[in-house]
Amino acid sequence: MRSYGQYCGLARSLEVVGDRWNLLIVRQLLLAPARYRDLIDGLPGIATNLLADRLRDLESSGVLERRLSGEGSVVEYALTPWGAELRGPIEGLIRWSVPLMVRGSDGDSFRPEWLALAVPALLQARVEVRSAVTIGLEFDDSPFQLRATRSGFEIGPYEGGDLVATVRADPTYILGLAAGALTLDDARAIGLVEVDGDESVVRTVFAA
Repeated sequence: MRSYGQYCGLARSLEVVGDRWNLLIVRQLLLAPARYRDLIDGLPGIATNLLADRLRDLESSGVLERRLSGEGSVVEYALTPWGAELRGPIEGLIRWSVPLMVRGSDGDSFRPEWLALAVPALLQARVEVRSAVTIGLEFDDSPFQLRATRSGFEIGPYEGGDLVATVRADPTYILGLAAGALTLDDARAIGLVEVDGDESVVRTVFAA
């Protein structure tokens, strides 16, 4: 393990998760435990041998563990309770990244499931929910649902059933709404966002 040789919490934390790809691996496992192939698919650009090295390092450090999946014979990776405590720092970095995201993807890879971590992190910091509500989100032909409750926000695949409203937009604009960098009025005025259903509920969720 690389050492900075400093008796400092930040230095010692970076010794564990500061290497390239480590926090992105944690991001994937915050979404759900994953098999090796799932991690390859969810981390476009990583070499298979490098992923294996990073998983081994994170396991030896106590950040993640290997276990058998529900099917009984397939190994999957999952965060340990200590590793799962990285959710807070990662959500903080997501919020800090807002100025870096304004320019759009610039051709970078994107996976819809990444919004399941980003959008709640952005909304949680600035929107107070007074009553539970679930709206639909559609982007890149992927249907999701965003549930807002007093305890926070959660995104997952659409589970069926009635929704009070559905928002259709490019992921870039969904992030802009969640960050408060884009208002619903402005987005609709220039055709960036479509809303079906109760628009007042959408305004509550994505409060400017």
